[in-house]
Amino acid sequence: MYYYGYGANMSYILLMLITMALGLGSQAYIRSAYAKWSQVPSSGGHSGVDMARRMLERDGVHGVSFGHVPGRLTDHYDPRTNTLNLSDDNYTGGSVASVAVACHEAGHAIQTAHGYLPVQIRTAIVPVVNLTQQFWGILFFGGIMFNMMGLVRAAVMMFAFSVIFHLVTLPVEIDASRRAVAYLNQYGSEVDQQGAKQVLTAAALTYVAAALSSILQLLYLLSNTRRSRS
Repeated sequence: MYYYGYGANMSYILLMLITMALGLGSQAYIRSAYAKWSQVPSSGGHSGVDMARRMLERDGVHGVSFGHVPGRLTDHYDPRTNTLNLSDDNYTGGSVASVAVACHEAGHAIQTAHGYLPVQIRTAIVPVVNLTQQFWGILFFGGIMFNMMGLVRAAVMMFAFSVIFHLVTLPVEIDASRRAVAYLNQYGSEVDQQGAKQVLTAAALTYVAAALSSILQLLYLLSNTRRSRS
């Protein structure tokens, strides 16, 4: 019989608090770093989109489209359409933060063009992750309600795909930032490089926090599954 008593409930509450702290802390850090370096002009006076184009050209990557997306820090590269989408501030802005973020997204386009293996792995598992995220919770709580251990184990296995996705995402994001900093080190100034490191390190910590949160949740699910079987 499944039993989730006071101890299990308190553990879950503690897990949620840790997860919230990791998420809020990392988001506050990236906003702070971005706000600081968005006030510092880049040395070349180029906008984010201009620097991204130059970086792509240097690496021989062509055919990438550029688009605007609303919001702040909503920048992303879409490999399905080969489109580099920049928020308004980073598209037209010429600050160190704008250039750093734009070059980071250009790094993703370069990864795709050069067949970077972690990107290929992440792209391959995206459909599986999207599917499992829709159903793992239903199976898990259904297994608890109807005392069906098979459903619980299947749900935990499905959730594990999201953990794998977060873990694969880390080298993808770190490598894109490395490419951006290396480019600015070569074609920018010391200030550009310093600011890019701070902004992109802060951004990377949001992915680290997401990965840690998913790992903690998986460990919690595994622990309660074992407890239920015993």
